[in-house]
Amino acid sequence: MKNINKDEELTEKILKGLKESFRRLIEFKKSKGTDLIVSRDGKIVRINPNDIKI
Repeated sequence: MKNINKDEELTEKILKGLKESFRRLIEFKKSKGTDLIVSRDGKIVRINPNDIKI
């Protein structure tokens, strides 16, 4: 049971870190006035960071 709790805690910490990284990325892109460039369905897409709600 201890290993399950530790795994759950680790998973929560990882997810929290990923969310924080994403939030910082959006803030950075907004401050620089640049778009996010992502791949969606195999195509490159530009996303205005102001269109993303965090």
